[in-house]
Amino acid sequence: MEFVPTTIPDVLIVKPKVFEDPRGFFLETYREDKFIEAGIDQKFVQENHSASQKGVLRGLHYQIQQAQGKLVRAISGEIFDVAVDIRRSSPTFLQWVGIILSAQNKFQLWVPPGFAHGFYVLSENAEVTYKVTDYYAPEWDRSIQWNDPQIGVDWPLLEGVSLSLSNKDINGKPVADAELFE
Repeated sequence: MEFVPTTIPDVLIVKPKVFEDPRGFFLETYREDKFIEAGIDQKFVQENHSASQKGVLRGLHYQIQQAQGKLVRAISGEIFDVAVDIRRSSPTFLQWVGIILSAQNKFQLWVPPGFAHGFYVLSENAEVTYKVTDYYAPEWDRSIQWNDPQIGVDWPLLEGVSLSLSNKDINGKPVADAELFE
């Protein structure tokens, strides 16, 4: 397993060692000792699985209390995955990282607590799983506008494909009005 820093040092790309042969492949998606060596000393308490169609954008989500770290991967299809630093005291406050996660590249993205997270589906369909470090708490669930100009995520929106958002994401707050981490 290789842990590759991004432009935001706390966000890491996890590249597994893949063993392939004519029968298929094998890889480790999580190994506690390797994660601890890479500085991710977190306990995962829940795993989520979503399926989405091309053009679906989910995010930018976070929990203001019971903040969740997320280990995200696409098990089918391809997504553009985004982490936004919303920790006011951070030197990378309001900076974002985006990476393509796919069933083909088998990469994962570590999104630490204190970040907003979202993704956009590039393939016909995508299934995404993510382990989280705290339980889902709807009372603390928050959403920032996916296209907030103060953050400026450069989403690779597909030409001719309708953008599909949930009501939660349509009603996301501008970052200037959102509850953020200190």
